Order: sequence, then C-alpha cells, then structure tokens
Amino acid sequence: MARSLRGRLVVLLLLLIVAASAAAALMFGLFRQSAAAQAGQAQAEIGRACEAIQSAYQIFSMGGRGRSGGSTTDEISRQDLTAVVQAALKNRTGIEGGIRLGGDRRLAYAFPTYQGAGPKTDEPAAELPRIESVNREALDQGRPVLSRYDASSQILLIVACPLPGSVAGLTGWTMTRVFTFAGDSYRLLMGGIGVLLVAVLGAAALLTKLTLSWSRHVGRIEAALQAHEVSRLPILPVTGERELDRIVTALNDAGQRLALARLRADGLARQLATGERLAAIGRLAAGVAHEFRNPIAAMRLKAEGGIAGDAARKDQALSSILGQVDRLDDLLRRLLSVSPQEETHRVAVRLAPFLQACAAAHSELANAKGIAIESRVDSEAGEFDPNQMRSALDNLVVNAIQAAPANSVILLAAESDGASLTLSVHDDGDGPPEAIREHMFEPFVTSRADGVGLGLSIVSEVAGAHGGVARLAERGAGTTFEIVLPCRPS
Repeated sequence: MARSLRGRLVVLLLLLIVAASAAAALMFGLFRQSAAAQAGQAQAEIGRACEAIQSAYQIFSMGGRGRSGGSTTDEISRQDLTAVVQAALKNRTGIEGGIRLGGDRRLAYAFPTYQGAGPKTDEPAAELPRIESVNREALDQGRPVLSRYDASSQILLIVACPLPGSVAGLTGWTMTRVFTFAGDSYRLLMGGIGVLLVAVLGAAALLTKLTLSWSRHVGRIEAALQAHEVSRLPILPVTGERELDRIVTALNDAGQRLALARLRADGLARQLATGERLAAIGRLAAGVAHEFRNPIAAMRLKAEGGIAGDAARKDQALSSILGQVDRLDDLLRRLLSVSPQEETHRVAVRLAPFLQACAAAHSELANAKGIAIESRVDSEAGEFDPNQMRSALDNLVVNAIQAAPANSVILLAAESDGASLTLSVHDDGDGPPEAIREHMFEPFVTSRADGVGLGLSIVSEVAGAHGGVARLAERGAGTTFEIVLPCRPS
C-alpha cells in the first residue's frame, strides 16, 4: 500500500509529541520520587530530633535542675525547658519543636534555625491543632507517633514522643516542612519542561512547514505535468528543496531526452513512410508495366500482321487493336479509381434497400454459378458516401462470386454497435492465400492469373476516406471481408 510523504511527516510529528509528553511525565515522576525521598529523609531527621529532645530532657531531669528540683510542672522552669529544646535542635536545620503537658498545654518552644529577622518564640498557630493531636496520640500510646499532611506544594511532618522522668504527661514534639514544588528543584523542573516544550513546538513548526512546502511543490509539479502531453514534458522550475530538485532535474533531463527521441522517431517515421511510398510506387510501376506489356505486345503483333496481310486481315487487326485499347483504358480507369479524386460526401443511407440493390446488380453473374446473394441488416440506417461505398461493395461481391463454390450463398450484412457500422461480405470460399494476405489491400496484389489486383485496394481507399478500415475477419468457416466505419455523432 502506497504511503505519502505528508502522512509520514504527520506520523513523525505525532510521535514527537508523544515522546515529549512521555519525557515530561518522566520528569514529573522523577521529581515526585525526589520529593518522596526528601520526605523520607525529613521523617528520619525529625524522628532523631524528637529523640534528641528525649535525651536532653532525661539529662536535665537526672541533674535535678529546676527552680526547686521538684517533680511538678510548677517547679520546672519554662526557661530551662526551652533551653533543653534549644540544645536538642540547635544543629537541625528547618526543624522546630517543643515540650507539652497532656498534649494541650505548652511548656516550651524553640526554632533555633529559623531564618527570620529574629528568634521565633511562638508556636505556628495554623498547625497548633495538629500539634496538639499528635502529642495526645503519643501520650495515649506511650510511644513516638508520626503524622504526615500532604499539600499541593509541601509536606508537613510532625513527630511526638513521650518524655521520661518524674513529671507525668510530658511529650516532646518536632516539626518540619518538605517543599515539593519550590526552590531550585522546582525551577530546574520547570526549566527542563520549558526547553522540551520549545523544542517540540520548534520541531512541529518545522515539520508543518516542510509538509506544506513539499505538498505545494508536488502539487505544482503534478499540475504542470498534467497540462502537457507525455511526449512533450515541460521544463519544471526548481523548488529550492534539494532532494525534490534532484527529482525535478531528473524529470527535466528525461523530458529533453524524450523530446530528442521523439524528433529522431519522427525523422525515422518520415523516412519509413517515404520508403513505404517508394516501395508502393515500385510495386505499382511493376504492376502497371506487367499489365500494360501484354496488351501492347498483342497490339504490336496484330499491327505487324495487318501490315503484311490483305484488307481483311488489316480490318481484323485494327478491331483487335481497338479491343486492346479498350482494355488499357479500362485498366487506367480502374487504376485511377484506387485514389478517388472526388470528395467523400456522407449522407444518411437506408441500409436494407442499399444492400438489396447491391445484391441485385450481381444476381445474373451469381446465378450463372448457382450462387444466391442474400442481405441482412440489424440497423435501419448508416451515414456514408453511397457511390463510393457501392463501388467498394461491388468489388467485394465480384471477388466473392469468383471465390465461392457452386450452389452456395453469399451474405451481405450490416451491423452497428452504436460506435461503428460494419458492412461485410461473406462467402464459403477458402479466401486469399496466406502468401498475399499481408499485402492484399495494396494495388496489383492478386492470386488470380487473370486478375488485375485493384479491387481490394479500392475497398481499402474507400474505407480510409470514411475514417474507417477494411479487413479480413476471422469468423470460422468461409471468408468474410469487412468495412468498419466509425459512427459520427448526430
């Protein structure tokens, strides 16, 4: 199945878009995996940070520090607990935390690595419900608890862990944020996708331009070729497309070679036609010489005998000479009729009466051999020159009478298929010998010793004058000669 260049370019463009979409999806997927890895690392970091608060508080409580070294929250200095949190988180970037009582009561808060203008001393109000919830859950379960809250651009991680010591209900907590679509990673992702988009758009524009350009050039070439004959290819202009111009150059070269070949072929055809005419003239001259030589020789003998004889022999010689002159005159008349000088006048002719009249004119000659002449038509009328066509059919009927066996039937027929009219003469004879069939429509070609060989040439000339053709048809037994005439539109 043939496939066009345009279709292939469109498929290439679609494949490029699919590949770009897949690359973009892969980039997003890798970025998501990177964000997930960051979140996992942050979880581990805040878990260790909470353990650091546990360890710092345990050291603090074992050292008996506080206002009175007591075992109640009133006896513990908030400033001391804040110092515990500060010490546990001072080297942990982006992590904030504190100590709470019963999950709801704040005792200490610190964010040592805060990047603001000054130290941050207040818990984040927006996350306070989540902080309280995590601390209560850790207090209830007696073990560290992690809570994760995913948003569109960040992940919030909170860890709470019970604090061991003499004061019951204390928990430490830590919190951090992982920004999934921010910072250098996000800008790198957007930059990569932007470059990919620009590349895809550029490639799409280039492919579209290439497709339209090639389609336009191919359309012009096709129109130029369709406007000229195959034997006269035009000189196609270059397109500016290197690969396409190679085809254009090849077509132009082929057109020039074809034109030269056509000129040479025309010259050879003229030479061949001239040779055929000369050959025909030679055959005609040979035939004329042969046909004229016998009457001339006979007249010479008669004239010589008349001169040497008496008056009666002279009268007989003159009478014989006049007969030979009539024979020569008839021969010249038939020779001139091979190329009719009068113009062909086509008229509408009723076929049935026309063929019946042609058959009746030869009925006496046919009856002498016991031959019947019949006619058959399947069309009411035809259009041709009746005088010329009558002359052609007369020659075919006379030939058929001479070739047909005794007590047979000769059939004159007219058949039309809408495009052509065929007039035919059929007899039961063997037809012309194979040796002369190739040239039997040329003048002076005959197989009979007493024949002149002009009858079929007259038939061929009449058919050609009507734009048709005379031929020997292959129709089984017997011999059928046809005159096929094209039907002209009314």
